[in-house]
Amino acid sequence: MQDPQFYFVMAAAGLVALGMVTAGLLTAWRGWLTLKQQQMALAGHLPADMPGPSPTQRIEIADLKERIKKLEAIAAGVDL
Repeated sequence: MQDPQFYFVMAAAGLVALGMVTAGLLTAWRGWLTLKQQQMALAGHLPADMPGPSPTQRIEIADLKERIKKLEAIAAGVDL
């Protein structure tokens, strides 16, 4: 059987490696969030010559909203 000190050193090395991987992933996650925030900020500023949603798209959105309300009512147990 090996020395108990070996197991402590291996456990410490594993924890250090896990911490390094976690720090790297956290840095990557923060960078990805920053990128997405920048993309959303740019998408919010539409050029003036860009058309808005068409009337058919607005009708479809209104229909979907109505369906959602009906489904929520069904889920809540309200009789329509």
